[in-house]
Amino acid sequence: MRHSMNIPQAAILNISLLVVLLFGSCTPYKKIPYFQDIQGTQTLSEKINNSTQLIVQPADVLGINVGSRNPESSAVFNYNLSRVSGNNYNTSPDNPVIGYLVDEKGLIHLPLIGDLKAAGLTTSQIRDKISLDLQAFYKDPVVNIRILNFKVSIYGDVARPNVYTLQNEQTSIIEALTLAGDLNITAIRNNILLVRYENGERKYIHLDITSKKLMESPYFYLKNNDQIYVQPGKSKFASVNDAGFRAATLILSGLSIIAIMVSRTY
Repeated sequence: MRHSMNIPQAAILNISLLVVLLFGSCTPYKKIPYFQDIQGTQTLSEKINNSTQLIVQPADVLGINVGSRNPESSAVFNYNLSRVSGNNYNTSPDNPVIGYLVDEKGLIHLPLIGDLKAAGLTTSQIRDKISLDLQAFYKDPVVNIRILNFKVSIYGDVARPNVYTLQNEQTSIIEALTLAGDLNITAIRNNILLVRYENGERKYIHLDITSKKLMESPYFYLKNNDQIYVQPGKSKFASVNDAGFRAATLILSGLSIIAIMVSRTY
């Protein structure tokens, strides 16, 4: 006599719940794309209102180069070039850069000029101040300035976590994440943490890369020593958890056996 094998309903329910828990941590595709609020293929145009110049802060290192009609005389300012001997400077590409450190009072100390307030100003404003002061010593001085230690730290669920030195004073968080190889597929995109040190304070800012409103944020452009943390999703943990992987394998094997047994009659 043929009969069906009875499977306890409680066991089936428990297995079903395990399956839901196992696959429920997978990242849905709808959470992956950036700028989801830009509909379809429409072309948008909007004014840029959050573009600001980088402000110099204490502990920044400024590379200052001064040129004039008397290069030998103005070379004394080029402290960012290591001296070989006397007033001779090593201008080779592999020369280590020294630069002018902005001290805790926000000052840099320059030859002939003396102390100069740098913190709270842009590099353009500092350049203009130095150029004006140097007119008392040189004719038509040419001054170039950039921040030598402009860097950001990017870590968490990205392809290449690291500390990155930036050349462009107006670098966006999108560009920085691109340097790090972009977010992994398992990363949480709507809760990226930006840690910023500013005016003696530490700020924690949460940003959403799935919305184009990010581009309008006052935190879209980075500042020196910013930290970007990308939180991994639950599926990231599941993919690297050995115990979870073994449990998943056993569950799937058990489900296969039960399915075969249910389909058979005796």
